[in-house]
Amino acid sequence: MQDEAGSVPREPRPKLAFELDVDVCVVGASLAGLTAAREAARLGASVAVLESRQVGWGASGHNFGSVMPGFDLPVSELIERVGFDDARDLWGLAQEGADYVVATVADSGVSDLGGGFGALEVSNVDSGDELISRLQTLGEDFGTEVEGWQVERVREVLKTPRYFHAIHYPKAFQLDGRRYIHALARLAEQAGVRIFEETSVVELDLVGIRKRIATPAARVRALQIVLAGGPHLGSPLQRLSDTLLPIRRQVAVTAPLGDRLADAVAFTGTVRDGTGLSQYRIVDGNRLMWSGGDSSFFSSPRPFARRVKKDIATLYPGLGSVEIAEVFGGICGYTVHGMPQIGELRPGVWVASGFGRQGLNTSAMAGQLIARGSQLGDDRWQLFSPFELVWAGGRTGRLVGESIIAWSRGRAAAAGALARWRERTRKRERRKEERIAAAKAARRPRQITEVRTPPGLEARPRQPERVD
Repeated sequence: MQDEAGSVPREPRPKLAFELDVDVCVVGASLAGLTAAREAARLGASVAVLESRQVGWGASGHNFGSVMPGFDLPVSELIERVGFDDARDLWGLAQEGADYVVATVADSGVSDLGGGFGALEVSNVDSGDELISRLQTLGEDFGTEVEGWQVERVREVLKTPRYFHAIHYPKAFQLDGRRYIHALARLAEQAGVRIFEETSVVELDLVGIRKRIATPAARVRALQIVLAGGPHLGSPLQRLSDTLLPIRRQVAVTAPLGDRLADAVAFTGTVRDGTGLSQYRIVDGNRLMWSGGDSSFFSSPRPFARRVKKDIATLYPGLGSVEIAEVFGGICGYTVHGMPQIGELRPGVWVASGFGRQGLNTSAMAGQLIARGSQLGDDRWQLFSPFELVWAGGRTGRLVGESIIAWSRGRAAAAGALARWRERTRKRERRKEERIAAAKAARRPRQITEVRTPPGLEARPRQPERVD
């Protein structure tokens, strides 16, 4: 077993080379697909998973490994879209997904798979009023365990003047994302799931009670089909792939930073920029894992590594120039509305995709919902009905997406610079007021007080001089 920043050995699995008849066929060995397969098998279904490459080759196996509550879409926008009650129910489902991940880590029996608890969502602007509003919604209304951290407390553990307030999620969870998907695949196989790698889907017949899936060497018949891939599902599912904007997210891991890392970062959980553009955490005791290389065009890791070094030097100049030891990543599917695509497209045909930045808890949630929906008739997946399949715009959509990413990054940087300028201005004004007050106190005339003579020493009246 490699360390958290190292590669994970792949366990080869066979190609499908024979006819197969199952209750459920899952297309795509993603986090959502493997969860749906495992849970359907645990409910008594016969299940096969078809993966065009290998388990863990894409974004599901190359993620940052932070399990946060909720969704990528801000809670205020979620409420605006579906109403307060449905938003609260959706948030509860997302929490069930996070709990599922924690339980799966425990089921795996891998002692070093998890990475501890806690996450800070930090703000690069002074947003105390907004913080109070969000805390009320998350804590009181949605039942999420959260804490509000003032500026002083944030800067005690993150030694940088670029952060202000923060929301602390004590139950957020970190894990080794690249090991997790392999542990999940093994648990699915233990439940009876058959996983076939290097088995692409070349044709789909979704009409009738039993659906037919053609692969290069064999066919599968199934009562239920789960489409659990991303933007790379392939030509038979091109219309579904076109509803996803392909975004490459990259993760960098530094070389060991020694004792100087603890002097800069004293928080052991995930630190997430409130804009959602970047996040980082300590791994292996003295290294930083840094994510945030969003791009709708697939550039090489080298520019991302340079940007991470620059970002670290800007936030924590005391760390000096750091060495990037490794960069990895994968292509995520982003939806136009910012929420996952979960539900039954037609009788017996299910979709689970579009998990964006926050995929660990939401993909687990999707797998559970689909397994229970297909096997038990649980209809809670219908809470996602308002978030329909929407065309992502093709190449034009990618250009727009790249522009939005660049605009968001520039807007966040400008807002942060303005907030720090305002903070410096307030400090200068306070110091000026203190100096003025001290100068006034120094110039104030002293009050003349009456001097009392001690008893027995009263002054006697002076006698007139005697003249002879």
